[in-house]
Amino acid sequence: MTRILIGLGVLLVALWILVGEQLAGVSADAVVNARLTAVRAPVAGDVTLVPLSLGERVRSGDTLGSVDDPRSDAVRLDDLTMERQLEEAAVARERAIITDLDSQIAALDGRTEAYRTARITEIEARLAHARARLVLLEEDPAAEDNDPAATLSPGQTENPGDPLLPGIALEYARERVAVLENQLRAARGTVFLGDGYNDAPWSEQWRADLRARLAEHRSVLAEAEARAAAFAARIDAERLRVNRLATAPLTAAVDGIVWELRSASGENVQRGDELLKLVDCGSVMVTVSVTESIYNSLSIGDPATFRPQGDSRTFEGTVARLAGSGAETVYRNLAVAPSQRHLQRYDVAVDVPGLAEDAGLACAIGRTGRVFFAARPLDWLRGLIGQ
Repeated sequence: MTRILIGLGVLLVALWILVGEQLAGVSADAVVNARLTAVRAPVAGDVTLVPLSLGERVRSGDTLGSVDDPRSDAVRLDDLTMERQLEEAAVARERAIITDLDSQIAALDGRTEAYRTARITEIEARLAHARARLVLLEEDPAAEDNDPAATLSPGQTENPGDPLLPGIALEYARERVAVLENQLRAARGTVFLGDGYNDAPWSEQWRADLRARLAEHRSVLAEAEARAAAFAARIDAERLRVNRLATAPLTAAVDGIVWELRSASGENVQRGDELLKLVDCGSVMVTVSVTESIYNSLSIGDPATFRPQGDSRTFEGTVARLAGSGAETVYRNLAVAPSQRHLQRYDVAVDVPGLAEDAGLACAIGRTGRVFFAARPLDWLRGLIGQ
């Protein structure tokens, strides 16, 4: 009797395990999948690719090739270069004019200073004689009759315009001293009296004119230099643009593997053409198809377990997307397309973070397995075996 009871117990446990395993939510198929990223031609031209093979690993930032356009338009760059050369010529011309004006002004500075020195010396000499004459007339009034100037008729004195009448030589001498002293003070202050209507010699007047012209040319030079600098900046920007259009490098935007080569070195491509496709290994997921009943029991964020085919290990995940039946469009940017049988069922995408941490499954695109959405009686045993 005991043996019969034990046998019935074993049979019930076996039946429970079989039924539990069959009733558990299990996917019909599961595939390790990932997003695709296209490397497109940034410019039109001839493509050159580094030697690549399908399935080859690439790192983000790796150089994949380049696109060269030997017929890139550089007309605008040539025009800007010509404009800058014209402005540089204007700058050189203005600098030459400024240098010449500086030399002329320097020469006139010396000439003006020489004139001032000579003029002061002349006035000092005349003032000394005028003072001596004044002293003589003040000490000996009778000398007035012997003063040659006193015997001159009006309009014939040594200073025309100052008529001298007989008997006023002393007053005239005092006037001459006062006038010459005033001229000396003015000359020492760079104002020259007694030269007609001008308060400065011709050299100083010409120097003032040259200084005005110098200031004008310096402003013109500053303007020309500013225009030349503006053209230089525009040329640098245009050269960068031309270089980008003439030669554009191709680089990997993600860590992944080469999935599809759509062009070869030497081909002429247009801007935006796809040259190759890479699998983004940082976006690995598991895509599965399930029955309608299982699909309707799932929600975003529900736990799931993925077990690769031929591997006793399991990886925990969560439901990331529920696309339903006929979900062909959601696979257009994925590496592995769905089968016809897959499209007849209900599509589910599962996020399995543990795959990225496993060296053998980190980017094992196309690897198959099964996904379980509910606990099964033998999960504890599978966990022990997996360990």
